[in-house]
Amino acid sequence: MRTFDFAPLYRSTVGFDRLFSGLDQAETSAAWPPYDIEKLTEDAYRITMAVAGFAQDEIELTQHDTTLLVLGQKKGQEREREFLHRGIAGRTFRQSFNLAQHVRVTGASLENGLLTVELKREVPEALKPRRIAIGGAQTAVGQDNAPNETAAQVADRSKAA
Repeated sequence: MRTFDFAPLYRSTVGFDRLFSGLDQAETSAAWPPYDIEKLTEDAYRITMAVAGFAQDEIELTQHDTTLLVLGQKKGQEREREFLHRGIAGRTFRQSFNLAQHVRVTGASLENGLLTVELKREVPEALKPRRIAIGGAQTAVGQDNAPNETAAQVADRSKAA
């Protein structure tokens, strides 16, 4: 297993300490149950976890701020069974995922032993990039990606009207 020393990066960055500690935690996180993380579109993601043997009421999903916590705990067995070979793990698990800001869970489903968690990044309009007008009386509102008009173009347009 590789270990990385992030100390040199701490000297030249400000406010990224949470990122580096997250990378350290990711290296030591539990490997069970196995999971996939997919990027569906620019702002949509999916986590798929293999949770064979768990029922819907035995799995709990909780999102708190930027952390998604998935807990699985088997309920008591009705009767004791004798296994000759036990390959399907039914042990309790706790898996957490660090989410980026503005990413929230939009849905979850359990089908054929796979827990699917849908995620979407929803950046508030106030935090999206916006164009700032230089000079002139034009105010910048929202995302204005249209080319700026010069004063001469505005004057020509008003003369033509």
